[in-house]
Amino acid sequence: MALSAGTAHAQSSVTIYGRLNVSLEHADASRSPRDRSIDRESNNRSVIGFRGSEDLGDGLQAVFQIEGSLALDTGVGPSLANRDTRVGLQSPYGLVFLGHWGTPYLLATSTLDPWYPTTAGYMALMANGSGPTVSHTSNTASFDRRQQNIVQYWTPAWNGVTGRIAYALNDGEVGPNGSRPDLWSASVAWDQGPWNLSLAHEAHRDYQGPGLTDSATKLGAAYRFGQGRLAGAFEHLRYETPLGALTRDAFFIAATWQIQRFNLRASFTHAADGRGPAGARVGFVNAGADTGSRQWTLGADYTLSPRTGLYAYVSRIDNQARAAYDFAINPLGVGIGEKPTVVALGLRHSF
Repeated sequence: MALSAGTAHAQSSVTIYGRLNVSLEHADASRSPRDRSIDRESNNRSVIGFRGSEDLGDGLQAVFQIEGSLALDTGVGPSLANRDTRVGLQSPYGLVFLGHWGTPYLLATSTLDPWYPTTAGYMALMANGSGPTVSHTSNTASFDRRQQNIVQYWTPAWNGVTGRIAYALNDGEVGPNGSRPDLWSASVAWDQGPWNLSLAHEAHRDYQGPGLTDSATKLGAAYRFGQGRLAGAFEHLRYETPLGALTRDAFFIAATWQIQRFNLRASFTHAADGRGPAGARVGFVNAGADTGSRQWTLGADYTLSPRTGLYAYVSRIDNQARAAYDFAINPLGVGIGEKPTVVALGLRHSF
């Protein structure tokens, strides 16, 4: 839906958009499938938003977006601007904006995951969980984050190559032992013909304490052929903790195949053991043997229209004996060594 308002000198256009995504799920988070299970209706990050632009002349535009979450399952606590929200300037030399937005690191590979954003999303293992809207101190673990108080610059495309860089200001936040945390994030991508390649890096300074910098590096790739696509990503996480450096590697692969209105989907994610001093832990990442996990998901999407579809999947996280990875969206509350499983039937609509 588009609206417009203006004067004799300038014209603004506003588009109202949204995503409604909800699923019926049978989930279990226990060691024994018969011990503890739940049937539920889950909201998969439904949103409503407003975006627009104003032509300022000489190739310059003012752009804005206001996006908020919708609790489609309960109707409780909708928020006007708790998701991707910004104001900026677009020119032939690129886009500069301020607000709170997904970091370049998050955006570099999120489109490679056919289950993003649902309970089965790859953030359960990749990036050490998900931060839907976070500050430096509210979430000190995840590299899949929508960051508050952020400034970003996106380059124009050149022969299929684009770049993004972002800095999240400290804004008066105080971290552990009086630290003053901030964040840098950057990515470069090449999208040409059947190929999409991306490289991203992010640094969290002082998140674990003064002088300690956490970092993540990720390489993503996708190849389109006929009605199919193969995609994958490799990631290296490093946390500088008071006990010493804690590192963890992970990879993700996914395949999709279109058959008329059906899109068949499969994915696999593997998180290796954490490496570092005994007792070091940040988020889901824990040092030592038997701290790894893997997740597999199988399912399909059926297109009813360009804006509406049905989907179904089964997803399972196989935690090792000392791991407690959980679904990043709609978590179950997983204990050490448990193997959460979810079976879902969902409906999505975009406008």
